Amino acid sequence: MKILKGFSKLSSEEKRRLAVSSCADPEAAKEELESFIHPDPDIQQILEGISENTVSNYPLPYNVAPNFIVNGKQYMVPMVIEESSVVAAASSAARFWAARGGFHAQVESKTKVGQLHFLFAGDHNRLNAAMTEIEAFLLNYVAPVTRNMERRGGGIRQLQLKERSDILGNYFQLLATFDTIDAMGANFINSCLEEFAEGLKAFFKDTEDFHADDFEPLMAILSNYNDKCLVHVSASCKLEELEEATALLSARDFARRFVMAVRIAESDVYRATTHNKGIMNGVDAVILATGNDFRAIEAAAHAYAARSGQYRSLSTATIENGIFTISLKMPMALGTTGGLTRLHPLASRSLEILENPTASELMRIAGAAGLANNFAAVRSLTTTGIQSGHMRMHLSNIILQLKTTPEETEKIKARFEDKKVSYQAVVSYLEKLRTP
Repeated sequence: MKILKGFSKLSSEEKRRLAVSSCADPEAAKEELESFIHPDPDIQQILEGISENTVSNYPLPYNVAPNFIVNGKQYMVPMVIEESSVVAAASSAARFWAARGGFHAQVESKTKVGQLHFLFAGDHNRLNAAMTEIEAFLLNYVAPVTRNMERRGGGIRQLQLKERSDILGNYFQLLATFDTIDAMGANFINSCLEEFAEGLKAFFKDTEDFHADDFEPLMAILSNYNDKCLVHVSASCKLEELEEATALLSARDFARRFVMAVRIAESDVYRATTHNKGIMNGVDAVILATGNDFRAIEAAAHAYAARSGQYRSLSTATIENGIFTISLKMPMALGTTGGLTRLHPLASRSLEILENPTASELMRIAGAAGLANNFAAVRSLTTTGIQSGHMRMHLSNIILQLKTTPEETEKIKARFEDKKVSYQAVVSYLEKLRTP
């Protein structure tokens, strides 16, 4: 085994050669990687600058889902995802609800959380008693960092001291809440928290009854569990308006089965996990398309789903007084300025397609996409079954994988127009086509 040193300093060409050295045909593999390099050198430079040790690009389909109406405004929603059934489901559900008033969404809060974790070996009572003094000192200490954000209407909203000696001896947290307006704000939050660590050190050094040696900073980092940065999305209609939802059931029967399915997801972790994955299909696709951090949103969503001590559905469904309602509440810390949102050309274009939304508007749109996919998935599960539509959408992928001719492709599509799709069934039919 050879340990590579200085790999990041090599040219892209050298990195590619080393990356494919274990492939069966290194030269062909290198050429394939090079084929995905953007033809515009300026754009490629941006893409390489975004990450580290870039040897190529990994394209994913850039899709749009039309007919999304959120709070009375119509959107063409960009979605980056490799699964065609997700886009089809979002589009179908958006069209269905557009005829029934669309989605209604509100942002309940937009504050984000960061923590300075530290040990304090001094007098705990003295530390708690000095918190008002400490807060004033720290806010003044970080003023150079917060000034620009405050001019835009954001900044630090609250500082709170938490003693957590139940976890570690002498362990404390300085819990800070922030409003970063239309920026996701990770860099701003982390910069403030690191300044807090320096500020506390200065405070303890210069304040009577405190000693700098009693203070040991451990970590300064934002939390992705933004349980105060919430979006709530819902859609509702009269029961009789569900007649078009499926031809297999009456509107009342469909609603009854739908509500029962969601109730199961509220209590059974096996079902809840897949149920919430269906929601994140829509949410993540919008987040990727707009250059936001889908891993952070995933982490927050699943933590929020387990906030009661049991992992549960993020969505609910009810029938009350003849009205069917589906709703979704989840944390979603998004940004529309800074980071990749404006640096990545397609992320910037996505925001333009969405008519340059604020962070709150983008939260509402992404939440609507999540609820649309959730409605479509549960509708399929409680009526035709998930595989019917999913495999029909997957047929194109099977055809691509089998490298069929145009004539064979048309015959396969015609053959499976009204039949169940499976990989083996398509292979068998193709073999018959190719047998004289």
